[in-house]
Amino acid sequence: MSRVILFHKPFGVLSQFTDEGSGHPTLAEYIDVPGVYAAGRLDRDSEGLLVLTDDGRLQHRIAHPKSKQPKTYWVQVERVPDEAALEALRRGVTLKDGRTRPAKVKRIDAPSPLFPRDPPVRFRKSVPDSWLEMVITEGKNRQVRRMTAHVGHPTLRLIRAQVGEWHLGGLRPGEWRDA
Repeated sequence: MSRVILFHKPFGVLSQFTDEGSGHPTLAEYIDVPGVYAAGRLDRDSEGLLVLTDDGRLQHRIAHPKSKQPKTYWVQVERVPDEAALEALRRGVTLKDGRTRPAKVKRIDAPSPLFPRDPPVRFRKSVPDSWLEMVITEGKNRQVRRMTAHVGHPTLRLIRAQVGEWHLGGLRPGEWRDA
């Protein structure tokens, strides 16, 4: 039987077990389970759910774009997007590496619980921010960040809340549990 681990990856942690000389913290500092590997990845400056497994086929199914596995993100962006910006994201936008699939997007209140981030997101009195929930079914490099920037609302904080059927639940940053 395959093992599936759900991990709340903190900001600044690499989605791999070795740092290859980068000096950044890795999964090895949080998870001491032999034979499991991340199914997909989260950038160092993103946080939230990372699914790990010892099943190569499951890992491929989760990570491969052809599987169209839905991934839900909570996205803090600069300013409050209007309906036109949200609709552009819902239709899909054209980035340098091609058009994105349509995203499901809605404005949300700040997620709860929202754990502090180290370092904290920059705060600017003159520029409000807001939260979106985005569901995408592909995983181009830094896709959510590039999509929000494309419609004029740069991402300030990005938290993956769900991958397919798995969700963060009550996991705090740095905690993991078996699925």
